[in-house]
Amino acid sequence: METLSITQSLIIALWVAAVMSRWLLGGATLTLRFSPLMTGLVCGIVMNQVKEAMIVTAALQLIYMGVFSPGGSMPSEPCVAAAIAVPVALLGDLDATEAVAIAVPVGLLGGYLYQFRFFLNTFVGQATDKAVEKMDERAIRRSIITYPTLVSFALYVPLIFIALYLGVPLIADAIAALEGTAFIHILQVVGNGLAAIGIATTIYVIGRKDLMVFFFLAYFMSVIFASLKITMVTYAILGVIIAVIYSQLKRQPAAKAAPAAAEGMMDEEDDDDYDDGF
Repeated sequence: METLSITQSLIIALWVAAVMSRWLLGGATLTLRFSPLMTGLVCGIVMNQVKEAMIVTAALQLIYMGVFSPGGSMPSEPCVAAAIAVPVALLGDLDATEAVAIAVPVGLLGGYLYQFRFFLNTFVGQATDKAVEKMDERAIRRSIITYPTLVSFALYVPLIFIALYLGVPLIADAIAALEGTAFIHILQVVGNGLAAIGIATTIYVIGRKDLMVFFFLAYFMSVIFASLKITMVTYAILGVIIAVIYSQLKRQPAAKAAPAAAEGMMDEEDDDDYDDGF
């Protein structure tokens, strides 16, 4: 049975704990938490299958495109979902849509785990209250930064490690044994449907009719140029160029309107200064 090594499982578990605790870059790690892309890349590097990992992760990103976090809480945790689903897909030789169907329930469990982290941090808050009463700046800093980080590592590292080292191989073998059955077909259909929901949610969140044309432009460009095998980097560069041109065109009317308004104000001032002698 192919499995992750102890070292591989530990590295991925430490990465998840670092992201979920915001230990790496503080608030900047929120982007790492809200997107599965970097976690998928780490899994690919650890398992020495970067290309395959990013193909799976790109499919996972589709279902999280329109997800937002009111109050910092998410219904599903993309980082946790990617940490489990990507290794399962790589070990079980699953395609991207099957991995999506696996990632969704895992992400939901990750959401409950994050809520449990909030509960544990309430005990850390007591240390903050005591530090504030004593006006101890070092103690306040420890209670705000160090203690919550340690709580997150103590919570995520063991659970993610056990899930990776013991759970992922079992899931991968079970999926491999069911290859070609109706169950796998259901996973593929569900995975495709979830990706479509993510795209639809993104369209709804954008909510601006003047920007929808760019969404459809990108879609039809990808269809028309599919035979050319253009990379995502090239598409990204084209997107930046189009965005710059669009911004410049929008600025031009405003730039022309500003001098005209200034001239109008000057004319009004001249009229006010005119003295006809009466």
